[in-house]
Amino acid sequence: MHINGKKSIIADLSSILEGLIKADVDFILVGGLAAVVQGAPLATIDVDIVHARSSENIAKLFAFLKSVNATYRRPDDKVIEPKEGDLSAMGHALFNTRIGPLDVLAIIEDGKTYEDLLNYTIEIEFRGHSIRVLALKKLTELKKMSKDPKEMQRLPVLEETLRQLEEK
Repeated sequence: MHINGKKSIIADLSSILEGLIKADVDFILVGGLAAVVQGAPLATIDVDIVHARSSENIAKLFAFLKSVNATYRRPDDKVIEPKEGDLSAMGHALFNTRIGPLDVLAIIEDGKTYEDLLNYTIEIEFRGHSIRVLALKKLTELKKMSKDPKEMQRLPVLEETLRQLEEK
């Protein structure tokens, strides 16, 4: 499929999650999809994860990225494939894959790493597996720190969803 002359990928977010699980990658689901699986009525087009940055986990993540033909998401048509060492850095790596967009984050708001976030996760059953998801309460707290206009628009939805869940 092409849109405005650019190749478009129809995202299969569940296949991305399933692939990460099968590759035995240690990750925490964060971002819009983390909110959606906890009941927030949001639309999202990508999977955002914070990954453990051990050399063993990075090797597993890199192998998964290669298996789904990951390339860096860019505003131009230049195709850049990831290198294993890229995943050790403290930044964000935003990829297009053959099954949809995947954002691989070393840290999120307030400099929180995988290890920092572990105590704020819940486990959700997904296709016979358990995945770690950043709890909506912590996700909402962190999004309050964001300066991204998109995140500021989503914040009232997250807060209302959290309020409704806490009432139950």
